[in-house]
Amino acid sequence: MASAKGMMVYRAYRALTCGLSPLLRLHLRWRAVRGLDPPLRWAERLGRASLPRPPGPLLWFHAASLGEAMAAIPVIKQCLQKRPQVNILLTTTRMSTFEVLEDQLPSGVLHQLAPLDIPAAIDAFFGYWKPIAIMIVESELWPNLVVGASENGVALALLNARMSAKSFEHWSKPFLLPLISLMLSKFTLIIPLSNVQAIHFQLLQAPPLVINFAGDLKYAVGESYSSRDEVTFEALKAQLAHKKVWMASSIHRGEEEVMLGIHEHLTQMHHGVVSIIVPRYPEHGREIYQELRKGGHNVALRSQHERLEPGTDIYIVDTLGELRHLYRLTPIAVIGGSFVPSLAGHNMSEAAAAGCAILTGLHVGHFSHMVRQMQKVNPLSVLQVSGHDELVEVLHELFSDAQVLKERQVAARQAFSALSGSVVGKVWNLIEFHVLKTVSLLDAPNTLKY
Repeated sequence: MASAKGMMVYRAYRALTCGLSPLLRLHLRWRAVRGLDPPLRWAERLGRASLPRPPGPLLWFHAASLGEAMAAIPVIKQCLQKRPQVNILLTTTRMSTFEVLEDQLPSGVLHQLAPLDIPAAIDAFFGYWKPIAIMIVESELWPNLVVGASENGVALALLNARMSAKSFEHWSKPFLLPLISLMLSKFTLIIPLSNVQAIHFQLLQAPPLVINFAGDLKYAVGESYSSRDEVTFEALKAQLAHKKVWMASSIHRGEEEVMLGIHEHLTQMHHGVVSIIVPRYPEHGREIYQELRKGGHNVALRSQHERLEPGTDIYIVDTLGELRHLYRLTPIAVIGGSFVPSLAGHNMSEAAAAGCAILTGLHVGHFSHMVRQMQKVNPLSVLQVSGHDELVEVLHELFSDAQVLKERQVAARQAFSALSGSVVGKVWNLIEFHVLKTVSLLDAPNTLKY
């Protein structure tokens, strides 16, 4: 009965997205004309491939955001090591994500922009690429994609599975519950981020036997670091030498006022303070830079390769994909996206991997599980602060007491080491057992229902 209701809702969704397809195509063309999407690749979002499909089985990894794509890379590398005969296709929703990741992807990995969740695009994508399985990272649950995969005999896995409280409330509504239940029934493997996330998926009627735990792939992101990349940061490292450095990373609009206010307090209390400000979005960084320049502040902008000259005490980073390198230049990391109630925190594992003393706000959303895990390993690994005043007080203490700073740095690194161990191997073993055993790698894609 529930399955029948789910199919009824799905058919309504499919009809709606089919009807909206012409408008969505026009929107894509408009974005390409405006330069918001690459003019030669925007059609990939309609399922039109821009690369030839290599022969043999193909595994499709889909990651919407940069963080999700970075979490997928260690699993992709494991796949190529264990199953070298399998081709890998990675899709992202933005070209900028691929541009950041391009040098980090193993040789031979194909990239395309993800198809819109409209019937024609999904059908064209499956018809051309013929994947044997789809590895969806975190929370990209689209009805046409999921049901289309099932109808074509393509196995589905949800890695690092999570659902925000808002999304859970949305899907729990009587009209939508049959649809999400239908979609989750199509998965052969769901690896949740935490017990809370597992409960969410169970309440949305995911089959209990497909839910398995392996750890958080975000910890594996912190491990993926090349010493070759360090050369780019040598000059900045030299400029920061003998300074009292702290970094506010992944900050959102509204948080820059908090961080810049803290900077003013710290410069009055300590000599040689340098604040590194890394907004979540590069354009926000450029806006902050312009406002500071208008206000007469000495500030440097990373994208312009500006140096930290004497008297310059604020460094604005308006680039993508460099956080894990920047963390190695600062002893203290304040993780943004957590100081405004409407926000939901950001990944702390890269800062922990670099051995930073980690501070964050109270509004951490689903990253609360990461805070609890790290604090369970060592209570000093992450400190949550209530806001401006407490953050100033803690930063003052860390700048004043080298022993306290060292204890928090060691604790963060200790927590990372304890939690990152073998997570990729566990995820891969689950993929092997629950996903790849269900498909024939020798006959693919000929055995699939295309």
